[in-house]
Amino acid sequence: MNSVEIRRFADSDWPGVWDVWHEVVAAGESYDNAPDSTAADAREHWLPAPPWEQWVAAEDGAVLGMYKVGPNKGRLGAHVANASFMVSSRARGRGLGRTLGEHCLDRARALGYTAMQFNAVVSTNTVAVRLWRSLGFIIVGTIPDGFQSAKHGLVDFHIMHRYL
Repeated sequence: MNSVEIRRFADSDWPGVWDVWHEVVAAGESYDNAPDSTAADAREHWLPAPPWEQWVAAEDGAVLGMYKVGPNKGRLGAHVANASFMVSSRARGRGLGRTLGEHCLDRARALGYTAMQFNAVVSTNTVAVRLWRSLGFIIVGTIPDGFQSAKHGLVDFHIMHRYL
């Protein structure tokens, strides 16, 4: 991943972010957004206002993946971060998920968060579950049949957590 640049999202990145979003969400395997989400839906979901931050991984100007990081809850729960990640099929198997995950954990620490929690990691997304476990996350809870997978039907959601 040496030639990949991770940088803050800029408005000019939107077409590439939308392409990745559309590919990932339309697959119906890892996000609970409607597979037929519009670009406006995606923009509203992916670009919440500060304190949220959005980052992209780009190679030769093409967005290959991205993440967003911000508070998991408001007020008295705002010290715990939440994040979402998407990687294009063009970059899968190249370590980009790990690179983005490590970057995000470093960024969350720099922003003063004390922990990170993922509220809904789809159990059949074994690549993601394995990655997050390797980065120190543990499964703290499971929602039985919480996700309607396009391929597998009803599957579990995991809640994953780690201290920073």
